[in-house]
Amino acid sequence: MKVESEFPTTLQGAIKYFSDEEKAFEFMKNIRWPDGKVCCPRCGGDKVSFVSTRKLWTCKECKTKKQFTIRVGTILEDSPISYDKWICAFWLIANAKNGISSYEIGRALGVTQRTGWFMLQRIRLAMQSGSIIKEKIGGIVEVDESYIGGKARNMHKHTKIGRGINGTGMAGKTAVMGLLERHGPKHSRIIAEVLPKTPTKKALIGRVKKYVLLEAEVHTDALNSYNDLSKEFQHKVVDHAECYVKGNVHTNGSENFWSLLKRGIRGTYVSVEPFHLFRYLDEQVFRFNERKNEAGDQGRFLKAMAGIIGKRLTWEKLTADSYLPA
Repeated sequence: MKVESEFPTTLQGAIKYFSDEEKAFEFMKNIRWPDGKVCCPRCGGDKVSFVSTRKLWTCKECKTKKQFTIRVGTILEDSPISYDKWICAFWLIANAKNGISSYEIGRALGVTQRTGWFMLQRIRLAMQSGSIIKEKIGGIVEVDESYIGGKARNMHKHTKIGRGINGTGMAGKTAVMGLLERHGPKHSRIIAEVLPKTPTKKALIGRVKKYVLLEAEVHTDALNSYNDLSKEFQHKVVDHAECYVKGNVHTNGSENFWSLLKRGIRGTYVSVEPFHLFRYLDEQVFRFNERKNEAGDQGRFLKAMAGIIGKRLTWEKLTADSYLPA
């Protein structure tokens, strides 16, 4: 998407710029159809006519549901929220280092907390495509895992019973795994995933094989599950019981990412259900990988907006969701 000289670079500028309904509409139109050619999101046909009074198009090829708006076929579908509020929400979450809560979104945009939460979850879905590294990573790769969740001893009894938590330590926490490419094309970047409830050696090594080039140098801690990596990779280990850095062998980059993720969850979101954790993980991965975007806040905002196409998240699916990646 071409950016004109007057396009905003700050939140204040964005609020002022997109308060003009025509500018907001044209911007969303350019995001929805970057090549400038409006096509029906249902049949893909380009024989459409624009109804200017209602800001929608009529498809001449569809037999049913002929009319469509910019929102159809995006995460904004069926949303009554105006474009200027959606755009400001995207700007806020894409550029807030520690995230922004649904209560803050509600107060800032004049919507309810529930609406703010739904908006944020849909925006995280859009950010998901921006955070994905499509090719395998190489060079020096730090592989590390962490556990997200409250301490079992601080939980209410009914919460522990409901989640089947017995014991302390890692009990009841959700395992996450990160693979950080140190000094990537421009800077360090990371791939992160939620792991099964009880991560196995096969699951950990399988993900390394899936995302890392065979010629890469893999750095891990002394977890025994990683021992077999030396069969296929140049594997170097730092034992945290002895030290945290051994020459250039360390996992401090990954630890930094986990610190940012946990700081956002504890300080901003306070509590995140395990089956929604992958959404917050995608959000943090997006901001981490785009932290040095050459266009700054504007670039991160445009990257997040570009992910709205071809996705949809309904309230029914979101609130009934108990999905945890295998």
